[in-house]
Amino acid sequence: MDSMNQHIASIVLVLLTGLSAGLCFTWSNAITPGIGRLDDFVYLRAFQQMNRSIISPLFIIVFFGPFFLGIINLYLFKNASSAIIWLLIFAIALYFFGVLLVTIFGNVPLNELLDKTDLSNASLEDLRILREQFEDKWNRLHLIRTVTAITSFIILIISLVQNTK
Repeated sequence: MDSMNQHIASIVLVLLTGLSAGLCFTWSNAITPGIGRLDDFVYLRAFQQMNRSIISPLFIIVFFGPFFLGIINLYLFKNASSAIIWLLIFAIALYFFGVLLVTIFGNVPLNELLDKTDLSNASLEDLRILREQFEDKWNRLHLIRTVTAITSFIILIISLVQNTK
């Protein structure tokens, strides 16, 4: 594969990672604090609806794409300097462990707990308990995703700059 195609592959990797980091940042900075001000029923209902609507082909590409493109980039840049390879490995590992695994084993089970709850038939006490089980834990896990996605994005930008020298 020629140098131009390698650069395109790395730019797409950086772009998708940046989109994922931006999505995490937006949720951390605006969405969760904003809906956090709502009463229990409205908060849980809003979160339920956002979780149901976010899953789409475009989301899947943006969210999982950085990991798979990272692996492809590692292969494409196998002859690059060791510094570039280590930056790629570090960025991919951060994204994998801090975004994908935290999501799969942390946020998704919480989302599923919320999704299977019939909020319209829950008592005010049930809503309060559910929110207590959900909100703080989900936000802590999401903070991990946000920090690691942004860090991965920064490392990938550094690797891209290093590779163009």
